Amino acid sequence: WLSALRFDNLALRSLPVDPSEDCSPRAVSGACFARVRPVPLRNPRLVAMSQPALALLGLEAGGPEAEREAEAALYFSGNRLLPGSEPAAHCYCGHQFGSFAGQLGDGAAIYLGEVCGPSGARWELQLKGAGITPFSRQADGRKVLRSSIREFLCSEAMFHLGIPTTRAGTCVTSDSEVVRDIFYDGNPKKERCTVVLRIASTFIRFGSFEIFKPPDEYTGRKGPSVNRNDIRIQMLDYVIGTFYPEIQEAHADNRTQRNAAFFREITKRTARLVAEWQCVGFCHGVLNTDNMSIVGLTIDYGPFGFMDRYDPEHICNGSDNTGRYAYNKQPEICKWNLGKLAEALVPELPLEISELILEEEYDAEFEKHYLQKMRKKLGLIHLELEEDSKLVSELLETMHLTGGDFTNIFYLLSSFSVDTDPSRLEDFLEKLMSQCASVEELRVAFKPQMDPRQLSMMLMLAQSNPQLFALIGTKANINKELERIEQFSKLQQLTAADLLSRNKRHWTEWLEKYRARLQKEIESIGDVDDWNTRRVKVMNSNNPKYVLRNYIAQNAIEAAENGDFSEVRKVLKLLENPFQETEDSTEVDAKEEEATSTSAACAQATRSRLPYCSKPPLWASELCVT
Repeated sequence: WLSALRFDNLALRSLPVDPSEDCSPRAVSGACFARVRPVPLRNPRLVAMSQPALALLGLEAGGPEAEREAEAALYFSGNRLLPGSEPAAHCYCGHQFGSFAGQLGDGAAIYLGEVCGPSGARWELQLKGAGITPFSRQADGRKVLRSSIREFLCSEAMFHLGIPTTRAGTCVTSDSEVVRDIFYDGNPKKERCTVVLRIASTFIRFGSFEIFKPPDEYTGRKGPSVNRNDIRIQMLDYVIGTFYPEIQEAHADNRTQRNAAFFREITKRTARLVAEWQCVGFCHGVLNTDNMSIVGLTIDYGPFGFMDRYDPEHICNGSDNTGRYAYNKQPEICKWNLGKLAEALVPELPLEISELILEEEYDAEFEKHYLQKMRKKLGLIHLELEEDSKLVSELLETMHLTGGDFTNIFYLLSSFSVDTDPSRLEDFLEKLMSQCASVEELRVAFKPQMDPRQLSMMLMLAQSNPQLFALIGTKANINKELERIEQFSKLQQLTAADLLSRNKRHWTEWLEKYRARLQKEIESIGDVDDWNTRRVKVMNSNNPKYVLRNYIAQNAIEAAENGDFSEVRKVLKLLENPFQETEDSTEVDAKEEEATSTSAACAQATRSRLPYCSKPPLWASELCVT
């Protein structure tokens, strides 16, 4: 089956490769890649494969399924190399949580090579979790089942949501084990080594250009290839010529103009990408410069999360203590990262040019794309009015005030009727109320997180020794905790009836504004029925019914850790059709169900089955992803 793959490894021919074959952790200077070898796993077996992703490579679903699965497990675990593949690890640096970290690189990912697909497109194949590389630092180059399932499912979920992303072809686990301390709390446990086949046009990122950085003024760290502008030129020639050929062709005789056009394009792509994230409630979690794609893709799925209850300050990453990468910070952080890319392109693109481009293009492109997408989500398909931005802001504020479920409320809005029939409005409000947070859910959400004695000590320290306080805490965090305590105290007095009444009032006020805006659409068109049909169609193709909520991923992970992979496969099928009306497509083959029924019963014993479109159960609030 895999013999159909034809490798043509342009990146290794175009960019410098380190001559040493030493795979032990080390500094790699003067090179963009280092040759490595995947480390074999014991008894590899397939968890799941994405046929739509593999079709990019020309791999169709014909032939015996068991043979294809066995072949995928053998080759996409790294246990055997495909003819023509040339395993290597990519060298890059990065600003992590705002500080320059020096050399990072592919510490757990291995480039296999590039395959030319049937459409003529070139696809880079990468095994994530295939063993140690020169960039592994103190780690082991391995990934485990839980994180691999999350990356595998989310890569495909994002693609089917229409958001630019790297893809995932297979997820292969094994009997090999590593020890992980999941929450860094001194409770390590053994976990299964697992490998994900990742697919993208390229995995080059902003941090790839930071390998030339001189010693950082704050951290003192530097890139491994300082003063190698010749390599920077090679990288720009390769990236622009291969992934931005229209820019190369338009500016072949002027390198500065060419590089400026490239920076303008990646600025606009990044702005549009983060606008798409905001519109589906996606939080990346680790927006370091080494996790930003040079072609504008969502890349490196770690502690990501789709927001459930709308909270503009939502933090999906349990180890993001300062909230640097919170949901509402993502647009400005991506702009900051583009600023670091601009610095990394000097002298091939003078900073005064790139900074001007960034200021001219980023905010305008983000706002334009965000509002275009939000208009579609609200069914505003005929007119574009200045007031639309305010309507969106007021919707989000209403969601925030009522603890509304971000995904489900947008999905519900397509069933809102423009007519003024009170009974229809009441029915619709009932549906909305079911998607707002209950008193119990709000008490869990606003439960104080600090020990009262610790908070008291921090407040005293802030007064008596501000310098020491600045080293161990932040004023913003303390203020947030005080707000949480105040909110929690109020919730103790709040009854369910009071909450319902308050929520209905908020939503009734916003729905009146929404109805008035839809009425303006009606007044400007002839055929109301045709407009309404188109409105609902546009809304239902922009407001997903299903996203990869943490609790859905967790159920699939727990089943897989008990040996049942059917839930992963079921969720994958569901996410391939995120805008669908029913969950019929989640049915898996009856024989597969029968074969895994025992382990499935074991895995699901602690979880009551909810519809995949349901807002999360209370236990999901305890999930922490780091």
